[in-house]
Amino acid sequence: MKYQGHLSKMAISCDSDIAQYRLKLDNVEIPLNEKIGQPIRIEYLGEIRCQACSRQTNKSFAQGYCYPCFAKLAQCDLCIMSPEKCHYHKGTCREPKWGETFCMQDHIVYLANSSGIKVGITRHSQVPTRWLDQGAMQALPIARVATRQLSGLLEVIFKQHVSDKTNWRTLLKQDAENLDLSLKRDELFEVCHAEIEELQDEYGLLGVQLLYDAPQAEFRYPVNQYPTKVSSLNLDKNPLVEGKLMGIKGQYLLLDTGVINLRKYSAYHVTIEC
Repeated sequence: MKYQGHLSKMAISCDSDIAQYRLKLDNVEIPLNEKIGQPIRIEYLGEIRCQACSRQTNKSFAQGYCYPCFAKLAQCDLCIMSPEKCHYHKGTCREPKWGETFCMQDHIVYLANSSGIKVGITRHSQVPTRWLDQGAMQALPIARVATRQLSGLLEVIFKQHVSDKTNWRTLLKQDAENLDLSLKRDELFEVCHAEIEELQDEYGLLGVQLLYDAPQAEFRYPVNQYPTKVSSLNLDKNPLVEGKLMGIKGQYLLLDTGVINLRKYSAYHVTIEC
């Protein structure tokens, strides 16, 4: 079938033994798991519509915004990628009401295994979506904090000892080897004890709660075959991408012709045949 619309990141659910994917084009959702093993064709039609204001833009900023929105919206500010740099308390938040809703809520600091152990953060309401978006095979919450800034400050402490990055090429070449995330959690708590205590002294035990017995989550992805060589497909350089869909992991489609990160092309106007 042929579909047309503006791309959004894929919707993922884990209500079965394997992640279930739905490709989103405007208000249409296309179940993808059933398409694995079949040909797929994606053509970029040369239009990008800002996902915030719907303005047409020649270039996408921060995965789907026009430049004016990128420059003014709080959700595009530097502190979204580096929450420890939050400046709400200085009275300089771009959109204080948005910040109160988005940032002043419980966040989870976690360990995940996508291409090896990494530390990350997410809003409590985004568990387990954030882990699925990253293609994690395992994930373990290790702390619950009161604000986004606190999650960033705690992550900064932990990432002195464990990476905060995913190796996307390794992610797309194989399933991650099972690791003992609880052992790494305990090691981090021990080596970072003094710095964690300082944070708790300043923000209170309810502001920074360490989690010693949270259950570990495990995920599987619909992949028939991993590529032996990871080659990235780019709609900006080649507006037509086609091949056989071999699998889906994180926000990537794995084709026999290469891999494509659909989230990167949020707000792109495309046709999809599958």
